[in-house]
Amino acid sequence: MTHPLADGWFTEVFDQEGSAFSLKVKAKIDSAQSEFQTIDIYDTETFGKLMVIDGCTMVSTRENFVYHEMMSHVALFTHPNPKRVAIIGGGDCGTLREVLKHPGVEQATQVDIDELVTRMSEKHFPELCESNNDPRANILFADGIQWVKDCAPESLDIIIIDSTDPVGPAEGLFAVDFYKDCFKALAPNGIVVQQSESPLFHTESIIKKIHEDMAVAGASSSHTVPFPQVIYPSGWWSCTLASKGGDATSFRIEDAANKAFRTEYYNAEIHAAGLALPEFMRRALGISD
Repeated sequence: MTHPLADGWFTEVFDQEGSAFSLKVKAKIDSAQSEFQTIDIYDTETFGKLMVIDGCTMVSTRENFVYHEMMSHVALFTHPNPKRVAIIGGGDCGTLREVLKHPGVEQATQVDIDELVTRMSEKHFPELCESNNDPRANILFADGIQWVKDCAPESLDIIIIDSTDPVGPAEGLFAVDFYKDCFKALAPNGIVVQQSESPLFHTESIIKKIHEDMAVAGASSSHTVPFPQVIYPSGWWSCTLASKGGDATSFRIEDAANKAFRTEYYNAEIHAAGLALPEFMRRALGISD
């Protein structure tokens, strides 16, 4: 539920969790309706521009780097030598930009069902789209579920599921059959990374099931990495990695420490710290010493 522009504030209300998030806004500056969803753009007082899809906050100028960096670099530094990356969703192109910072990546294919998200991002968040013309980038507007199903076996090293919440067009991206298709498309030591919602609100209802479904789909190891995300429910978010034959908690720490590109949030220490989970998550996920 949203209460846009009530007394100059955009507010997203999370009824089930009994909480809300607000940003003070100057005005709504753009709005468009696609076949799939409504996309609104607000100019805020302190967070720059804000993209809202179907009333849910998606990305803002000020804080998007945390999400995009954690969704990409954690997986790319966990894989021993990632060359072929697919991003399912991610229409704002921020994750694509981060993936292509890795010089070893030979091809990054982004598959989002809604072209309008990308066009609105190009217009209002051009900094997220600065790698769209990289020769290694392949941007497709198609059904990501079907695209993965049609992938040649063992043709990808990493699949990043950069989806919205598990409702509407994104619901099928949180399903065991989709994960099975992902593992079929992954080469040995391949990694799937799924945005996995709020640890505070969704450990029992969503994160635990992702681990269970990944195991059924063929994961040898899986691990959730929490990180702050100011504009999302609870202000605390996560991604969950699952490995095909490898260890999702082992990463190339020296390479991460000596990365040859700039980040705003991610570094080797943040990655290592993110592997530690609070006790309530360890109990819920059945992790013991």
